Amino acid sequence: MCCHRDNFLHARFLSLGTMASTGSASEELATAIGRYVLGEVSLGKAAEAAGLSRWEFETRLKEAGFDALYGPRTDDQLADEIDTARNLNE
Repeated sequence: MCCHRDNFLHARFLSLGTMASTGSASEELATAIGRYVLGEVSLGKAAEAAGLSRWEFETRLKEAGFDALYGPRTDDQLADEIDTARNLNE
């Protein structure tokens, strides 16, 4: 992951005023939101990295101006889900 992108995302989310305070918890939240928005991690993994429940993280995500995305984000992810569904009966 690129450091410049991480710094930009951190500054962006802090400037949105979504963080209650500065410190490692807010940095972890900003990084988790950034990685989720960029599609690098799932909602659950982002929530875990931020130390929040999935529902708490989704609330924070909305406060930052983003919607939670459900389902596959790429054609490869969709193909994997279709393969998994086809293999359920085996």
